[in-house]
Amino acid sequence: FEETSVIAAPTAKDDENLVTRPPVVTVMGHVDHGKTSLLDAIRKKRVAAGEAGGITQHIGAYSVPVGDRGTVTFLDTPGHAAFTSMRARGAKVTDIVVLVVAADDGVMPQTEEAIQHAKAAGVPIIVAVNKIDRPDANADRVMQELTKFELLPEAWGGDTMYISTSATQETGISELLDGILLQAEVLELKANPKRSAVGVVVEAQLDRGRGPVATILVKDGTLRRGEAVVVGTCSGKIRAMMDDTGAAFNEAGPSAAMEITGLDSVPEAGDVLNVVESGEAARDVAAHRAGTKRAADQAGGNAMSLDDLMRRIEGAAVLELRIVLKADVQGSVEAVKASLLKLSTDEVKVNIIYGGVGAIKESDIMLAAVDD
Repeated sequence: FEETSVIAAPTAKDDENLVTRPPVVTVMGHVDHGKTSLLDAIRKKRVAAGEAGGITQHIGAYSVPVGDRGTVTFLDTPGHAAFTSMRARGAKVTDIVVLVVAADDGVMPQTEEAIQHAKAAGVPIIVAVNKIDRPDANADRVMQELTKFELLPEAWGGDTMYISTSATQETGISELLDGILLQAEVLELKANPKRSAVGVVVEAQLDRGRGPVATILVKDGTLRRGEAVVVGTCSGKIRAMMDDTGAAFNEAGPSAAMEITGLDSVPEAGDVLNVVESGEAARDVAAHRAGTKRAADQAGGNAMSLDDLMRRIEGAAVLELRIVLKADVQGSVEAVKASLLKLSTDEVKVNIIYGGVGAIKESDIMLAAVDD
């Protein structure tokens, strides 16, 4: 089975139809440095107020109109240490990183981590020195601390843009948006709205009323309601498309962030969406991928090292804690899984036998009981 026979690759003709697309911006930084509040100020919505403990739980994607100058799509990545993998994923789909650093707190561990993710992805960084209204705010100290990461301010002869902001006072927001649009012009971001859509899953979850729901960032082409799509090992026809405000759309162009329904199962964050000719073609590709993945998993699961064999023979097997993990969205599954696996020791090994999205079902309990 050849996927290329179903999924169209870009052609020279696609290059002829290239137009400027909006930038995709990921907001990163240390926990509680004001990332979501800064986005909140940009969007004029109270997103931060609805989040548990003021810490972002899941990646949110928002397209924000900037007057008559176009649109900017923002990804709000979680700042808590347990969500490292989600932040890394955010950097892979982004054009520009806005690094938020609190002026009264300075560079912290997750600030360094965010810089490493951005640099690994080859993404330009704009520094937002936030909470500049605080009495103990010190923007110069922040700039000094960041120079060791080769983020030399333009004012000091470098090429990194530094913008002082206050999310609560809503100051510096216009300057930040101007800086983003200026950087986007330099990058010359292009896409072809006339080709079949290609997108990336930012987040996915199982909704009790709507079924599998995926937040898609359209990378290229135009995504339309009713089209057959294949997303990783999932397939379906797009039943509905909505933005972060809940407004319904019939189509979405490059760099748009949309929540879609109509898939047969919950895709994984980072999965690529491709439009195909029919629902049957989508199911064929999804089934082929699922079979390939299953075969790879089985091949990996059957492997046993000589040390494992000796331990079993000697009856001195390492104690194993087997866990069935369920969470509300795929990003949380990945983050909790990574944290649990770090707890393994020489005496006790943590083994995640299953990680999935949705409520705990009878089949999950049976799986845990059988594998005990």
